[in-house]
Amino acid sequence: MKKSLLAVAALGAFASAAQAQSSVTVYGVMDVGYVGSNNRIANNTAVNTGTVSRNTASAFADAAESTSRLGFKGTEDLGGGLSAFFTIETAITPNVQNAISSSTSANRQTFAGLKKNGIGSFAFGTQYTTIHNAVAASDPGAQNNMMGNVIYDKITAGVSVAGGTGTTTAGSWQYAGNQNNTSYTVRGNNMLTLQSDTFAGFQANAFYLLNNQNANQSTTVSGNNTTISGGSTNHSGFGLGANYNWQKLLVTANFQQFTDKAPYTQTGTNQLYTSGNPIQNGFGGNSAAGTNAKDNQQYYAATYDFGILKAYVQYVNRKTMDVNNPNNYVARTAQQIGIRSFVTPAIEAWASGGMGKLTVSNAYTGSNAFVVNTAGTGSNAAGFGAFQLGSNYWLSKRTNLYAIYGQQYTRNQSWTTNGNPTSYNSNAYALGLRHTF
Repeated sequence: MKKSLLAVAALGAFASAAQAQSSVTVYGVMDVGYVGSNNRIANNTAVNTGTVSRNTASAFADAAESTSRLGFKGTEDLGGGLSAFFTIETAITPNVQNAISSSTSANRQTFAGLKKNGIGSFAFGTQYTTIHNAVAASDPGAQNNMMGNVIYDKITAGVSVAGGTGTTTAGSWQYAGNQNNTSYTVRGNNMLTLQSDTFAGFQANAFYLLNNQNANQSTTVSGNNTTISGGSTNHSGFGLGANYNWQKLLVTANFQQFTDKAPYTQTGTNQLYTSGNPIQNGFGGNSAAGTNAKDNQQYYAATYDFGILKAYVQYVNRKTMDVNNPNNYVARTAQQIGIRSFVTPAIEAWASGGMGKLTVSNAYTGSNAFVVNTAGTGSNAAGFGAFQLGSNYWLSKRTNLYAIYGQQYTRNQSWTTNGNPTSYNSNAYALGLRHTF
């Protein structure tokens, strides 16, 4: 009898230990191949007014369909439906000396959290925003890195292009309305995320970003110039999202806002102030912070799976404004439709097309650095559009060959009063191999 009791106790101890076991998975993506692009820029004042600049590039590059990455993720069962989890994911750049970089842009995700079955989860760290996660579920191009998508907008992966200012200030890149992730913020650091379980088809998401520093503030007046040092240097933000799944229908609605405040300098008799550009917690896909900017972003989308194909409709709106003067702003609106389908069990194809408008307002000449080369223009708006075609040939569940073609344009981007408007026309194409593990 005693032996039986000891055996039962030993089994109970073993079961408890097994229940608390953790698992760690190594995963990643390697995406390599050929990428080419052609760019035509007319009347770009950043190069030479009144001329047409052309640029052609090609390379054996990487990351055309997916950014190469290496990650580690794990979970631990804590019992009672409670579990702990973590993810560490870094970008890999196969064609540079340091394939695994230590730069901030290489940190794709790093977070840890807890999950309770039937309720939801929370996590702290560097994470994707609610809009980026919603786009991942509702983008016909599956967030590939080629141009031609007005929602998840890109220039061209792996190939350098010339002809513009080369900055990420909104409205100043050579592609104006189509830059690198100008539609929304991709990720943020110092972030708390909340995600509910699904109830009757509904699932909610939220995040709060917080990185505030306050120091003694001092004000120095010299002639007509006023300099403020110290005070608040605050980076904060929040996001809310809701998804509804019903049979073959997905509907998603999301809003997020980021606010960055920092000391500034007022200059001149009109006390115009110097502000930073609207690089805002992932403007270019990284986790860079902005300066004195408020950034409002909205995303709405729906998908429906007809069986033979899946249809997509998307809408995004972003307005980045000066936190001290909301009359200075850059606004971008775009809408897109698309389809994706398995033509055969091994061949998958997609197509998308969209258009939008970029509006730049410079209410007071020289008052901030939101917009470059726009002295005296007041406000201006430019239309843009793009389309993309792509196909995957699946060799296995983890390996595929791909072909992608994208084309985009921007029309009538005004830089100077009564000057010739700037226009941009670009296309890119890629043939590659992607392997996931």
